[in-house]
Amino acid sequence: MAFGAVRALDGVSLTIQPGECVGLIGHNGAGKSTAVNVINGGLTPTGGSVEYSLPDGGTGTGAAAARAAGIRSVFQELSLCPNLTVEETIRVPHHDLSGFGWRKTARKRISEALDRIFPGHGIETGATVGDLSLAERQMVEIAAGFAEGKMAVRLVILDEPTSSLDAAVARQLLAYVRTFCSAGGAVIFISHMLGEVFEVASRIDVMKDGKIIASRPASEFTQQSLIDAMGHVASTQAEAATRADAENRLGEEVLTTPEGLSARRGEIVGLAGLAGHGQAEALARFFMSRSAGMRHTKAPEVTFVAGDRGRDGVLPLWSILQNLTLTTLPSLLRNGLVDRSAEDGLGKDWKQKIGIRTDNMSNPILSLSGGNQQKVLFARSLASTAPIVVMDDPMRGVDVGTKQEAYDMIRREAEAGRTFLWYSTETDEIVQCDRAFVFRNGQISAELVGDDISEENILAASFEMHEEAS
Repeated sequence: MAFGAVRALDGVSLTIQPGECVGLIGHNGAGKSTAVNVINGGLTPTGGSVEYSLPDGGTGTGAAAARAAGIRSVFQELSLCPNLTVEETIRVPHHDLSGFGWRKTARKRISEALDRIFPGHGIETGATVGDLSLAERQMVEIAAGFAEGKMAVRLVILDEPTSSLDAAVARQLLAYVRTFCSAGGAVIFISHMLGEVFEVASRIDVMKDGKIIASRPASEFTQQSLIDAMGHVASTQAEAATRADAENRLGEEVLTTPEGLSARRGEIVGLAGLAGHGQAEALARFFMSRSAGMRHTKAPEVTFVAGDRGRDGVLPLWSILQNLTLTTLPSLLRNGLVDRSAEDGLGKDWKQKIGIRTDNMSNPILSLSGGNQQKVLFARSLASTAPIVVMDDPMRGVDVGTKQEAYDMIRREAEAGRTFLWYSTETDEIVQCDRAFVFRNGQISAELVGDDISEENILAASFEMHEEAS
């Protein structure tokens, strides 16, 4: 599969049987998203073919045959229309929903799917998608992918399905994937969270540079051998930086918030807890309080790394370079004009530092994979001079190798005196922090420091206030 001179897929051969869950693994830009868009009929291959087994026993090719074969896709980039209600969203993939009474049928399909996959979800089918949290939108899209319709669901492609979900909701999804496959369904599971892949996959296929370079039963891989197959060179010993020198490293207090958040110069402060319990709102309030007005633009006190890049981060009509240098434009001005040479140098420097996979920084930002777009947003903030970095689940869709590099980079920036407020749905990221505040129902339920930052303590604090109230 080629896009002009760029070969996104090179000789990929893939067969999926009923009952299989295939973990499709690879670094950002390895060709995973292109592969699944060829499989689901969204892209026509420039070479080779894709053949589907149809319910009537025949075979077919093309997008219509893919739909008839019961193939569904749940994309990394949320594709729901924000102005539709939850029940209306299912009408897009379910073409049979038309005529009198379609809304009642749609409501039944989506509500049953949500109840099966995410018990206790609390999502109203009449709610407008744009009013839902990022996690709730992801849950709706997943439910729409598995919802029963006129044609039976036979293969569901999940592209980073848990990137917006907290640990408890992610476990519900993983349990359902296992149930679905044991009943004869098939799943292609794409994730940079390797623990989840091992939990659900019966087979793991590793992609690199548009090729499948390894394909074996999941039981024949270890996490390290999988990382080695992907080509990652970082040591697993870099998983968590030591916090032993925190007291010597940290400086004076540089921020406090009405919720009770506080941070010192050079400190990495994590915001944890179940998704949707006020962490993102607390970050947004603090960011807006420190970033209004021209004075803050010229000498920023705080910079922001968005997790929902489509809504809060990427400027889709701009180039990769323009997106990356947005926060540093004031420092690039010479006599009122942007110094293009300095801008190009900054882009080249960060392209190398954070590993943005492109041959030309002037390409449109949307030419990048989702994970590489996230790298650009990360570089945009770290390239600024702001002493405080606010990060709203910034590693969504970023591969394991880049995550380790980003953790090291955050630690180096902290050692140089930069302060981080870091909301994450992943416990592995929260344990990178010097201190963590656990949120429950919009309030801080616990403050954890150093070695007390653990999954057990975070979960206990996440549910503590709920139990006291009940």
